[in-house]
Amino acid sequence: MSTPQRPRIDLYSDTITLPTAAMRTFMAEAPIGDEQKGEDPSVNELTAMAAELLGKEAAVFLPSGTMCNEIALAVHSRPGDEILADATAHIINYEVGGPAALSGINVRALEGERGVFTAEQFRAAIRTASRYAPATTGVVIEQTSNAGGGTVWPLERIEEITGIARERGMWTHMDGARLLNASVASDIPPRTYAAHFDSVFIDLSKGLGAPVGGILAGTKEFIDSAWRLKQRWGGAMRQAGVIASAGVYALRHHVDRLAEDHANARLLAKELAKIEKLAIRPEHVETNIVLFDVSATGLTAAEFAERTITDHGVRVSVFGPTTVRVVTHLNVTTEQIPEAVEAIAKVAASGRKAA
Repeated sequence: MSTPQRPRIDLYSDTITLPTAAMRTFMAEAPIGDEQKGEDPSVNELTAMAAELLGKEAAVFLPSGTMCNEIALAVHSRPGDEILADATAHIINYEVGGPAALSGINVRALEGERGVFTAEQFRAAIRTASRYAPATTGVVIEQTSNAGGGTVWPLERIEEITGIARERGMWTHMDGARLLNASVASDIPPRTYAAHFDSVFIDLSKGLGAPVGGILAGTKEFIDSAWRLKQRWGGAMRQAGVIASAGVYALRHHVDRLAEDHANARLLAKELAKIEKLAIRPEHVETNIVLFDVSATGLTAAEFAERTITDHGVRVSVFGPTTVRVVTHLNVTTEQIPEAVEAIAKVAASGRKAA
């Protein structure tokens, strides 16, 4: 079976980043030990760094962001509970029904704007206590909103919603997969956002460029409970410092450079807006995600994506029947943006071919 050739320019996602040469060297030289016994120096350094960054008492290193979210929901909830999240949320759309399957909880979807719902929507969705209805016990906010196009949740909105949650005795969790993108874009420290949540995670394998992993943070008691589920669900590892060290390197060297990804995304959106038959709102591009509609080309998003990769070596992702997503990241340079735009323009101009 042949290995697929890597795209010339890969805008599919920031999850496809490859470790830099310096990161690989750092990983190779990292001190390691038994993570399950608390003896891996690199894991311990990473979790301490993350706890400090997020202003939390403790943190745990996990194989994926999905596991971070699902463990958080399981620790906070009881079977039969209902929680609230935006309809675009990762926990609803991309975690294979995990909240129901793993924790026995229902997620009620709120129809926000570009992934961000209002305090009024949130307050109205909290159920009145009844023996017949599930109890509304928690809320999840995704920062930034992936399906919302990389939208940054405003701090003021977060304060409003988490304030209501505290009044109602509800727990709060931030899916902070791209929290550091939000922090760089808004110039608001991660711990300022995280301060309003009982738990929060950050992903290492997206814009930060590490090959694997996420870090979940909260109180010491919360992390002790999270560790038990990590063990139960098969997420506990042994000499995990080999991969955790990439996270250490990323937090030291790859946070501030996220601004480059944001600048490239804005440039990309500005140039795509000049292409006839593409519908795009450049003013909505706040971080590293760009969404555009290809309806006017006569192509579906899947057909459009197939043309860009097959004919031009540029990979994009399908984000709806006619919605295409492109994401800038560590392995996309500013010099590649005009090439990507040219490829997308050619596909848009070609339209549907005659049968």
